[in-house]
Amino acid sequence: MTKVTIYDPAMCCDTGVCGPVVDPKLTAVAAAVFSLEKKGFDIKRFNLGTDPAAFVENKTVNALLFEKGVESLPVILIDGEIAKTGDYPTIEEFAEWFKVEKTELQPIKQPVNPLNVKIASSGAK
Repeated sequence: MTKVTIYDPAMCCDTGVCGPVVDPKLTAVAAAVFSLEKKGFDIKRFNLGTDPAAFVENKTVNALLFEKGVESLPVILIDGEIAKTGDYPTIEEFAEWFKVEKTELQPIKQPVNPLNVKIASSGAK
């Protein structure tokens, strides 16, 4: 079974999907990772800010950081080998690596027209 490990740059939280401005790429990655984990696939993420030991313990990632610096992050390993650096995988790449349909990995779209509910009070004064 394919094993994918993502080594993220230092972010405010484990997914990077927080704060007032959220990068749509990070939203797509978080949704894909969540979906793949839920399906039982072997995928993990490590955040440099919250889990620096993972970066030190992995000799491949450690050597890359020593050679090219944090600009090489994120680093994506497939079965322990570097597959991509400096950018996140696309939904198409995740689908190819795990042999699933890309529609299974896309974030849930928010409704364009949210409900506008008004509650009228019926009580007398």
